[in-house]
Amino acid sequence: MPPDSTPVPPRPLVAAVIPVLNEEGAIGPTLARMPASVGLRIVVDGGSRDATVAEAAAAGATVLVEARRGYGRACLTGAEHAAEAGAQYVMFMDGDGADAVEEAEALLGPLQRGEADFTIATRAGATRQAGSMGAHQVLAGQLIGAALGVICGQRYTDMCAFRALRTADLMRLGMTEMTYGWNLEMQIKAPRAGLRVREIALPYYRRVAGVSKVAGSWQGTWRAGTRILATLARHSRM
Repeated sequence: MPPDSTPVPPRPLVAAVIPVLNEEGAIGPTLARMPASVGLRIVVDGGSRDATVAEAAAAGATVLVEARRGYGRACLTGAEHAAEAGAQYVMFMDGDGADAVEEAEALLGPLQRGEADFTIATRAGATRQAGSMGAHQVLAGQLIGAALGVICGQRYTDMCAFRALRTADLMRLGMTEMTYGWNLEMQIKAPRAGLRVREIALPYYRRVAGVSKVAGSWQGTWRAGTRILATLARHSRM
C-alpha cells in the first residue's frame, strides 16, 4: 500500500456535557467557541422557560430534556448518553459562557497523551475577567481544596465545573450526588480510585447573559453551599 494511502486512525470521540437552565443568549455563543475536536455536544436542559433549547439545537447540539431536577442529575444523564454514543472522553462545563471552552484541548491533551486521568480547570492564579468571580468564591475553593487534601490526599485550588476524564473512568466512580455536590464528589472519588489528577490554570470570564443560579441570589448561594458542605461531610466519612 502506498505510504500516502495508509489509513489514519479516527480521533477518539470527545463529548461535552453542558447542564443548562434558562441560558438563552449564553448557550449559543458557548457552543460556537468550542473546538471542532469536541465531536459531540450534549446540552441537558433542566426545564428552561426561555429559548435555551431552541438556541442549543440551532447551534448543532444534541439536546436532552431532563425532567428530574438537579445539577448532578443533568450531568449524569449527559454522561450516560455520551457513553452510549461511544465517547471515549467526557468533558463537563457550564453553559453561561464563563468557562474558557476554546481551551478545551488544554484539558484533553494530558488525558490523550497518558499524562493524567482527570483534568480540572482552576481559576486560582489564572486570568479572570473583572466581575467573573467574587473574592468569597475564590477563598471557598481554596479552603475546600485544602480540606480535600486531608480527606482524599489530593489538594485542589478550585471547584471549577470545567473538567474532563475518560468516560470509562467516570462510570466506575459510581457517582451518586445528584445536586450541586456532583463536582465535589468527583474530586474526592477520582484520587481515591487511583486517577492521576492535574489542575490546569485557564481563563475565566463573566457570564455572557442571564443570572447565575448560584451566585446570582442569596438563596442560590445558600442552597448550593449547604449541599456542597453536606457532600463534603458525607464523603469524608467513607
